[in-house]
Amino acid sequence: MTAPARGFPEAEFERRTRNAQALMAEAGLSALLLTTEPEIRYYTGFLTRFWESPTRPWYVVLPATGQPIAVIPSIGAHLMRQTWITDLRTWQAPDYSDDGVGLLSDTLREVTLMGGVIGLADGMESHVRMPRADLLALESALAPRKLASDAQITRRLRLIKSDAEIAKIRIAAGIADRAFDRVTEIAQTGTPLSTVFRRFQASCLDEGADWVPYLAGAADHRGYGDVISPATDAPLETGHVLMLDTGLMHDGYFCDFDRNFSIGAPAAEVQSAHARLIDATEAGFAAARPGAVIADLFHAMNAVANPDGNTMDAGRLGHGLGMQLTEWPSIIPADQTELVPGMVLTLEPSVTLADGKIMVHEENIVIRETGAEWLSTPQGSEIRVLT
Repeated sequence: MTAPARGFPEAEFERRTRNAQALMAEAGLSALLLTTEPEIRYYTGFLTRFWESPTRPWYVVLPATGQPIAVIPSIGAHLMRQTWITDLRTWQAPDYSDDGVGLLSDTLREVTLMGGVIGLADGMESHVRMPRADLLALESALAPRKLASDAQITRRLRLIKSDAEIAKIRIAAGIADRAFDRVTEIAQTGTPLSTVFRRFQASCLDEGADWVPYLAGAADHRGYGDVISPATDAPLETGHVLMLDTGLMHDGYFCDFDRNFSIGAPAAEVQSAHARLIDATEAGFAAARPGAVIADLFHAMNAVANPDGNTMDAGRLGHGLGMQLTEWPSIIPADQTELVPGMVLTLEPSVTLADGKIMVHEENIVIRETGAEWLSTPQGSEIRVLT
């Protein structure tokens, strides 16, 4: 499919801002303070890899009415002006005496009344991206205003993707699909796993990925020990099961799914485990309908993948997906989040084989009015074979 235009029209950010402000009014919040990359990008479109540097803090203030306000280091002003944001307040960072705290507190005092409550993300998977000393100084400078929970407003909004967001995730998944189809070109008996990793990332970039922030995998006989290890220089051997799990990005959005390969003809138990994983994924897909809850997906997949009721130690069988590799929610028995159209999820069942080995399979889906829709091209029951 043809890739959509880069970024989003201004109307997308206006809608996100209005939705947040409506929820802020319900929660009694005078403003939101945004400090992390996905929060800031969600409301502004500010996309840069400069976040890899921990030196400079970045802030956006979302007031009760009006446009977000960027309070950022001056090095980011040129790029931020290319977004829809028009109110930029900058300082020269790093500043060892006041690294933006004074400017930020002035801005928050300007847009909130005395005694106002300013929301700051505090739920699971969130963090505050500023030094603790600066956070304490900010709280002191704002009194009698106070920092409090953001009521998970941004997390709730990000849970439901727009059609424009879904289109970007679909493009990312298509890039990974094509890269997985080229693994036969880069991996054979005797190829070091580290070489496979490097070549696979190159394939992803060649197929159109902007970058590949995440690649994990493993190769071992009759399964593998975990799904998070970096590559070693050990060569692929006949009888190995090779797994590659990629989180590549296109225009700021991730895909996240894996594929398993047998080096040579698969052992019977490996093929059986792979087929069970595909059946479990399809069971999760069938259960993924509006009105169901996240826990329903867990039980549907686990009943097929692990009919004895056991699960691998990782605990969850998938998660949300979008601007981050993993997002809220987690597919676990305790999660009662209702499925609604626009949610993008991974389905990730796992099985345990002999000697503590495991196999994992993962696909990407979106919830629609009538049920689930594949974003990654679903793998068939037969494991892919390399020679």
